Amino acid sequence: MRSVLSATLILAASGACAQAQMMQPSSAGAKPKTVATVPVRPAVQAPADTANAMAQTERLALQSDLAWVGEYNGAITGDVSDRMVNAIKEYQKAKGGKPTGVLNPQERAALAETARRKQDSVGWKIVTEMTSGARLGLPGKLVPNQATDANGSKWTSPTGTVQVLLSRRKEANPTTAKLAEAEKKEPAGRKVDYTVVKPDFFVLSGLQGLKKFYVRGTFKGDEVRIMTILYDQAMENTVEPVVIAMSSAFNAFPSGPQAGPPPRKTVEYGTGIVVSDDGAILADRLVTDSCLAITIGGYGNADRLAEDKEHDLALLHIYGARGLKPLSLTGGAAKSSVDVVGIADPQSQGGAAGVSSVKGALAPVTAGDSALSPPPAVGFSGSPTLDSDGKFVGVALLKPTMVAGPATSMPTSQAVMVSAATVRDFLKANAVTVDGTSTDAKASVVRVICVRK
Repeated sequence: MRSVLSATLILAASGACAQAQMMQPSSAGAKPKTVATVPVRPAVQAPADTANAMAQTERLALQSDLAWVGEYNGAITGDVSDRMVNAIKEYQKAKGGKPTGVLNPQERAALAETARRKQDSVGWKIVTEMTSGARLGLPGKLVPNQATDANGSKWTSPTGTVQVLLSRRKEANPTTAKLAEAEKKEPAGRKVDYTVVKPDFFVLSGLQGLKKFYVRGTFKGDEVRIMTILYDQAMENTVEPVVIAMSSAFNAFPSGPQAGPPPRKTVEYGTGIVVSDDGAILADRLVTDSCLAITIGGYGNADRLAEDKEHDLALLHIYGARGLKPLSLTGGAAKSSVDVVGIADPQSQGGAAGVSSVKGALAPVTAGDSALSPPPAVGFSGSPTLDSDGKFVGVALLKPTMVAGPATSMPTSQAVMVSAATVRDFLKANAVTVDGTSTDAKASVVRVICVRK
């Protein structure tokens, strides 16, 4: 079975080598002697060396993203391999780039955003199975129906085209070899085309009737836990990257804290953009979700009037505010880099509420969104992005994403830029007249504070 993983590399340039030309001292009437020099080419760091210089969490995220886009074939462990480097090269070739095996920041940002969108499209989440305590990654949108009994749980699609089973049982003196042999025969008629048996786990895949199947199992003492994935062959392109992610995320006997999205903060900070002089504020939908109260720093409480779930935009409104400076939203299309103007989380600036600006590189992902790298600091989500002329070109949003790796791996953050055209369409659909004239983004941003239970 084809696996998919993702991994990210940043190109490190070697220092330039200098040429030396030596001349012997000359005496009167004698011609100076020269020594011919040969240019020395600078040493180029191998892609694997570049990857090894990265943090383990970065390699995990890279492998995970490559898996989600269908390029990586291997376990998501964060370990560097030829397979990972080749996956990067294949991704670069597929995007029309030079297959160097090392992703530049724009390529890395685009890869991360594409992977995040694929995760979102299937509803990727980490769950704990109720009866066993095992953790596994699930495509919640593909298998929304769940049934649980004393022997495990089963998740299915409404029509049964995709099924995920987590089974548990007691068995005397189990070994992975014995378990694998038993699974090959049950149910009858399985045709196995791939087998891996290690001391601590086994993997099988092949055909079961008209469906493809994938099995991963392990044991601890006399307790056996096996994850089985069944899916129609017509679903192969959608499900196979998910299968690889599920295999790497499966933790039959977890001992540490559960991996998954961090709990929503009791108090969360974002940045809002003043878009009308009567109190309309554009903000991040996720930052302002499930709030008991939304406060705009320096102005008081706000109501959330509308949202765009596809692009994660929200429209807020504050009443009775004076002196607002709506930002001009008449900018054009962004190029390769932008300035992001926002207000960082107060913990990042000693409790202050100062406005600051950071640079970011863009990589187009869809007609309306671009990947933004590096992600700005916490608190910047909802910030305006400006081109080199200071014109508005979009809104920066921070997106939490989960690595499809070991269940102990932590979520990472990526960033996207929603285009100015998408912003204007959202505001127009909600009867907000876009007539701001301020070209000073720092004067047109406000701190958004969400208070939850």
